[in-house]
Amino acid sequence: MQLSKTENCFVCGDDNRHGLQARFQSNGELMCSFGSVLIGKTFQGWGMIVHGGILAALLDEACIYAAMPLGQQAVTAELQVRYRKPVPCGQVVTLFGEVLTHRRQVVTARSRLVLTGEVYAEAEARLFLTKPPD
Repeated sequence: MQLSKTENCFVCGDDNRHGLQARFQSNGELMCSFGSVLIGKTFQGWGMIVHGGILAALLDEACIYAAMPLGQQAVTAELQVRYRKPVPCGQVVTLFGEVLTHRRQVVTARSRLVLTGEVYAEAEARLFLTKPPD
């Protein structure tokens, strides 16, 4: 299912010309998300390697999209990222997110960033569910 989003979001917004414009989808039955994005040199850090903050933002978004089928707005309270390999600029990466636990208004989710079949970065997030704005 394709989810609605804020059109100016830095990670997934279509109207943010300076953003990543990543595409995510969610599966409510499996409580997971998946997406992909071409990360251009605009988002490089040292050399031709993607900046770690950009990777963290993508991993965070995969966790958020995994929690969206719960029907409330999810906001990140904590994000722990593990960088396994440097991600070169100019590559299409795939992202996967999954809900691990959901108790009351707190969700624990995990995400992975994959390139050429290998995990390059992963994260675990604790999310709070809040009522969506009217």
